[in-house]
Amino acid sequence: MAQWTSAVGATQLARLISSQQPVPAAGGARRPPAYRALADGIRLLVLEGRVPVAARLPAERELAAALSVSRTTVAAAYEALRGEGFLESRRGAGSWTSVPAGNPLPARGLEPLPPESLGSLIDLGCAALPAPEPWLTRAVQGALEELPPYAHTHGDYPAGLPALRRMLAERYTARGIPTMPEQIMVTTGAMGAMDAICHLFAGRGERIAVESPSYANILQLMRAAGARLVPVAMTDGLGGWDLPVWRQVLRDAAPRLAYVVADFHNPTGALADEEQRRALVEAARSAGTVLVVDETMIELHLEDDLEMPRPVCSFDPAGSSVITVGSASKAFWAGMRIGWVRAAPDVIRSLVAARAYADLGTPVLEQLAVNWLMRTGGWEQAVELRRAQARDNRDALVAAVRRELPDWEFEVPRGGLTLWARAGGLSGSRLAEVGERVGVRVPSGPRFGVDGAFEGYVRLPFTVGGPVADEAAARLATAGRMLDTAAPGTAEALRTFVA
Repeated sequence: MAQWTSAVGATQLARLISSQQPVPAAGGARRPPAYRALADGIRLLVLEGRVPVAARLPAERELAAALSVSRTTVAAAYEALRGEGFLESRRGAGSWTSVPAGNPLPARGLEPLPPESLGSLIDLGCAALPAPEPWLTRAVQGALEELPPYAHTHGDYPAGLPALRRMLAERYTARGIPTMPEQIMVTTGAMGAMDAICHLFAGRGERIAVESPSYANILQLMRAAGARLVPVAMTDGLGGWDLPVWRQVLRDAAPRLAYVVADFHNPTGALADEEQRRALVEAARSAGTVLVVDETMIELHLEDDLEMPRPVCSFDPAGSSVITVGSASKAFWAGMRIGWVRAAPDVIRSLVAARAYADLGTPVLEQLAVNWLMRTGGWEQAVELRRAQARDNRDALVAAVRRELPDWEFEVPRGGLTLWARAGGLSGSRLAEVGERVGVRVPSGPRFGVDGAFEGYVRLPFTVGGPVADEAAARLATAGRMLDTAAPGTAEALRTFVA
C-alpha cells in the first residue's frame, strides 16, 4: 500500500519553488549546484507546511519538464532529500514527502506553541494575548452561579443559549443595526462559525474570493473544505481594498462566498472606510455573492482619536447579502472559545440544522461567562485592558524592529494585533526557519497567501512588549545576518532554471 495521502503536481510544485525569494549572497560566494538548490527549495516547502507531509511528489521526468532542467538534476535532488529524511520512495509507489525522526510535523496554519514548549523560544506565531484578569476569573465565577438551572436540562443548545443570543442581538441593535435573537447563532469560536458557513454555502469545488493576503487559519480551513480560493490583492500599506478589482473579480469569477476582514485586517492591520464597506456590499449583492465579514478584531482600536466606521452589516441590515462573524477570542481571550454569526433568520436556521452533524453546540459554561461579562459591563472594562496591552506591545515592537531591523518596511496600524512587514529583501520562509534556531518563532508571508505569494514578508503580532520585544527583534536581526552569510545563492540557482 502507498504511504502517501495526497499529491502535488509538477506545475504546482514548480510554481511554489519559483515563489521563493532569493537569499542575499555574500561577495564572491559560489552558487550551489542546481540539484542542491532544488532539494533545499523542496525541503523548505515541507518545513513551511506549504507542501504537506506524506504528499506524493511528481515523477522525476514530469518535474524536470516543468522546471526546464535535466532529469539528472531532479534525480539528484530527490536522492539528497532521501538522505536527509525529507523524502521516502518505493518502487511502484513513487516518492512522498516526510520529516526526519524527531522533527515536529509542520503545520499550514498558525497553531500556538504548547505552554511546555515556550521556555527560551519567543513565540510570535500566534496573535493572542494572556487573559485580561481579573475579568476571566470573575466571569467564570459569575457563570458558575448561574449554571444550576441549566444543569437540570440536557445542555444542548444548537443555536446558543437564548440569553446570550438576546444579549448579542441587543449589542448589534445598540450599534445601529436592528437585530433579533433569531438572527444570531453562537458557535465554538470564529473558526467554528466559518467552518459552518463554508460547509453550508461553499461545497467542494466552489469558489471563495479572499483578500490577498488573508488570515492563514481561515485559508487553510477553506482549502480543507475543498474550496477553490480566488485571491484579490490588497493595496500597498494600509490602503486596503481595491474596489475596481473586487468588482471585476466578483463579476468574472462569480464566487459563492467572499471573505473579508474589514476591521484591522489580519495580517496587514488595514481598516476599511465607509465607502469601501458600502462598495463591497453593493458589489457582492450585484454578483450574487454572499459576503462573509470577520469582525473578530473590531473592538481592538488602539488610538483614542480614531472614529470607527459603521459595521459592514449596517449596509445590509436584513442580512440578505452579508453574514457577520464575531468572537470573544481576540477582544477577550483565545481560551474563551465563543464565537457568533449574525445573518438572516433563514440562514441561521439552515446553519443550526446543519450543526446536528458537526459539534451539536457550544459549551454552556463559557456562554454564561461571556453573557455575564456583557450584562455586567465587565466586557467593556476587559476590552479596555486588552487595548492598553496591545497598544503598549505594538509601540514597543515597532520601536524594537525599527532599531534592530532598519531596512524592514511596514506601516503602523491603528488597531488590531498584527504588523505586516517586508523583511528587507530576505525570504520570509527562510527567516522563519532560521529564526527558530535562534529562539524566535515567526510566521512567514506565504502562510497568508495563495500559491506562494508574499515570500518577502513576515507577520509580527502585538503579543510581547518591553524587554521581550527588544529581544525578539534582536533575534530576528541575528537570523537575518545568518541568512546573509550561510550557503548563499540557493534561491538564485533555483531562479536560473525555473520558468
